[in-house]
Amino acid sequence: MSTEQQAASTTASIHPGTNIGLVTLRVANLERSRRFYEGILAFQPIEQGPGKVVLGDQDKQPLLELIEVPGAAPQPRRATGLYHVAILFPTRADLGRELVRVARAGVQVGQGDHLVSEALYISDPDDNGLELYRDRPRSEWHWTNDMVEMATDPVDIRGLIAEGERDAEPWEVIPAGTRVGHIHLQVGDITEAKQFYHTILGFDVTADLSEHGALFVSAGGYHHHIGLNTWHSRGAKPTPENAAGLQTYIIVIPSREGLQEVKGRLIAHQVPFVEQEDLIPVNDPWSNQILLSVQPTSNN
Repeated sequence: MSTEQQAASTTASIHPGTNIGLVTLRVANLERSRRFYEGILAFQPIEQGPGKVVLGDQDKQPLLELIEVPGAAPQPRRATGLYHVAILFPTRADLGRELVRVARAGVQVGQGDHLVSEALYISDPDDNGLELYRDRPRSEWHWTNDMVEMATDPVDIRGLIAEGERDAEPWEVIPAGTRVGHIHLQVGDITEAKQFYHTILGFDVTADLSEHGALFVSAGGYHHHIGLNTWHSRGAKPTPENAAGLQTYIIVIPSREGLQEVKGRLIAHQVPFVEQEDLIPVNDPWSNQILLSVQPTSNN
């Protein structure tokens, strides 16, 4: 290993302004999925083509892309791949308004108050997992030894609905400022996941729950941009490409310099990739497809 590669291989944090960008999901029936995402969840189509649609918010910020794989079966329960995509709403009232829409449509909803956030859990018609959530102010997050305190407590559902009905500005398309807050993946091994996402890509570990089969990592002091677990996937094979599930997701890095730092670590650790201009496609050890992309962006 050269001196340059040795320097690049040391653990360094990814650019603090890094975020999760567009997430592409495979679905079995595009029209059925559009009725769900547009009709119930209130995404709006911002780009369309044969067998695919890009969905966004009022500002036409691309959030999700759906691509049709006709007749695709749901992701196997025991497989690596998507656990859920998490859509972050700007305010608690906006999340409450979305909850009202979901509840009126008869969608089954799970929930969890994670101290840093309040979250609702649903599945789309292909059983792709979705989290709908809002963050509490960072001033209310608690950290100990650089690890964030999180839990799974009951959400005040009545209060959330009441706030949505009382305070949310009326909207028929999800509000401007909504974005993909994080992505949660099923992986085969937590130690290997830490090596790839922390040591190589450079995300900071914010909650190490290895003994419980989970790891959470982030950039810039966020509670987590990527969740990783082995709850149903320890030692499992990747989700087949002809099944519903995760196709790709984008990690948005705000500067070329930041991307080059990650590139150096990929080279040092002999991770294969084919670089394009301001874009590095790379797979994690479980064939989850990542696009490392340079785009100016704001911090969380």
